Amino acid sequence: MIRDIIHDPVFLAQPSDPATAEDAWIAADLIQTLAHHAVGCVGMAANMIGIRKKVIVFFDGDMPVVMFNPEITRAEGPYDTEEGCLSLTGVRRCKRYEKIKVRFQNEKMQKLTRTYAGFTAEIIQHEIDHCNGIVI
Repeated sequence: MIRDIIHDPVFLAQPSDPATAEDAWIAADLIQTLAHHAVGCVGMAANMIGIRKKVIVFFDGDMPVVMFNPEITRAEGPYDTEEGCLSLTGVRRCKRYEKIKVRFQNEKMQKLTRTYAGFTAEIIQHEIDHCNGIVI
């Protein structure tokens, strides 16, 4: 289901709760909503559609990737950048890392660890900030 985008900074600033297997339906809604906004959006967190659970989705190439309970375990190569967000107006300055290692669970709740770099790493960092209630 395509969901409305939340713009309330008070709601977005609340940390999300851990996701469980019962939250699998959130991934489908996130993928559909992200696809609907694909022209101006490259990733989403569940709180952007009004659900305070630690679930993110982003496109890695043409494929949507879903992460439940993502956590950055290592970050290398800090840099300053500007980012926009579908939930917020304008762009904001922030610090990101060129390369990150992320521990997460997939849609079957299997624990995985992956390393990402470049723009994909930036997207993941932005969405994990959403999960943690960090509004850039």
